[in-house]
Amino acid sequence: MEAVPRPSGLQRWTLHRARDHYREIYLPGVEWLGEWRDWLRGAGIPSGTPFLLSPQLTYDFELNAFFYSSEMLVSAMSTRCGYAADIRTFLNFLEEGRSGTGWRDAASEDHLAYMVWRREDPRGARVSDATWNREVAAMDRFFRWQLSQGTVRESPIPQRRRRSRRGRRTVDPTQPSTYVPGARRSNIHWLPSASYRVWRDVGLRGYQSSGLPNPRFRGRWADRNALFADAMVRTGLRLSEQASLATCELPSLHTLVGYHRFWLPKAIAKGGSSRFVYLPSPILRDIQAYVETDRRQIVIRARARGKYDPSDRSMVVIDEPYGSSRQRKMVASLGPEERSRALIRGGDGWEPAVVWLGEEGSPLARKSWQGIFEEANGRCQKAGLSVSAHPHLLRHTYAVTTLELMYRGHLQNLGRFNPTQRVHYRMVWGEPIRWVQSRLGHRSQETTSLYLHILERLEMETRMALIDEAWDNPQTLFAHLHDSEAPPDGEER
Repeated sequence: MEAVPRPSGLQRWTLHRARDHYREIYLPGVEWLGEWRDWLRGAGIPSGTPFLLSPQLTYDFELNAFFYSSEMLVSAMSTRCGYAADIRTFLNFLEEGRSGTGWRDAASEDHLAYMVWRREDPRGARVSDATWNREVAAMDRFFRWQLSQGTVRESPIPQRRRRSRRGRRTVDPTQPSTYVPGARRSNIHWLPSASYRVWRDVGLRGYQSSGLPNPRFRGRWADRNALFADAMVRTGLRLSEQASLATCELPSLHTLVGYHRFWLPKAIAKGGSSRFVYLPSPILRDIQAYVETDRRQIVIRARARGKYDPSDRSMVVIDEPYGSSRQRKMVASLGPEERSRALIRGGDGWEPAVVWLGEEGSPLARKSWQGIFEEANGRCQKAGLSVSAHPHLLRHTYAVTTLELMYRGHLQNLGRFNPTQRVHYRMVWGEPIRWVQSRLGHRSQETTSLYLHILERLEMETRMALIDEAWDNPQTLFAHLHDSEAPPDGEER
C-alpha cells in the first residue's frame, strides 16, 4: 500500500476514529471527502470506529478490519476504542523494542518480552495486574480473530488449558498463559457525603475552602457542572451513559419527594446492560430547570447561527414529533457517538437530542467532562484541600453509600421477624447487593461484591477505633494486676 512521507520524528502507531468529516486518511483511490464517506458506508463501518495508522501513515485493511468485524460490533464503542489503544501499545513495542517486527510476524518471544517491559522493566509502565490482564485480553482477542481470518500463522499469545470448574461448561478450553491469576481491582476509592460536597462546592462551584462563595470565581457553567456530578453520585451512572442521555428520555416530574425512574436503553449502557435508573426528585427538578433555562438559551443562540442544519449529511436526523413514542424509540436505538450527532424536532425547532450541551450548542464529549473534573481537582488542590474525584469515583461512592443504607434497613427489618418470616422476606425482597448490582448494570454479582469489602473494612476500622489505647501498650497489661491468690494446689506458678 502506498504511503505518504513520514513527518520528522513520527515513529509510532497512532489511533484515530472513523468520522464522516475525516480528511486526513490516505487510501488508494479514496482521496476526497465524498469518496471517504461513501467508502465508510459501503464497508459497513460505523462512524466513530477506531482505526490505527502505521508510523508510515498507511492504513492496514487487514489489521483495522478487526475493529468493525462481527467479533467487535457487539461490543460498545468505548470497548473497541480501549482495545485499539491496548493493541497500539503492543504494536509500538514491536516497532521500537523489537526492531520493527510486524504484527503478522510477532511470536511468543515478542509477547513475553513485552510482558517484562510492561510489568518489570523500571523504564516501562509497570502496570497493575488488572491492567495487564485487560491488555492481554485485548491482544488475545485480536490475534485469535486474525488467526481465524488466515492473516497470521500463529498467535504470539501463549496459551494454557483452563482449569475445569464443576458445573461450568467452557466453550474454549484454553486461555492466555500470561494472565496474572487472582488479579482483581481492590483499590476502590469513594467519598463520604461531606467530602463530596466539599469537592463539588470548591472544585466545581468555585467556593472558598471555608464554604462561602468566592466573589472572584467566574465559572459560567458551575451550576450545570455541579448538577451533572450530583446526578452521577446519586444514580451510579457511568460517565458515557449520563453524557449520552436524551431530553426525551427524562421522566416527567410528578412529585418533589422520592424517586423517579427511567429506562437506560441498551444502546448507551455499557455491555448492553439496559436497566431502570432511579433519579431523586430534587435532582430531576434541577435537571428540568437546566433544560428549560440555560440549555434553552444555548439552543436559541446556536439555532440563530444556523448550527442545527438537518440537511447536513453528517447529522443523524429524527423527524418525529417531540416527546412521541416514535421519537423515543428511534433515539433509544442510537449509540453514544450517534447521539452526539443527533438532531430532534423540539417544541420550536431543531435541537440536539442529548441533555448536556457546551456553550457553543454541541453535546459535551466524554473528554470535556473529564477535563472539567481535572480542573475541579486543581481548584481543590490550590485551596489546600486533599480531596479529589474522577467520574468513576462518583459511581463507586453511589455503590458504597447505597449498599450501606440498604443493608442497615435490611438488617433492621430482619431483626423484627421470626425465622419463618425472615425466609419469606428474603424470598420476596432478596438481598440488597442484588438490587445494587442491577442499578450498576453489573453482569456478575462478584463485581458488585467488591463494594462489600469496603463496608467490611469500615466496620472493622470503626470497631478498632473503640479499643482502648492502652490495649496496644504491653507495659500496661499487668499494671493493675493484683496477685492476691495463690494457684491451685499441685500447679506451678
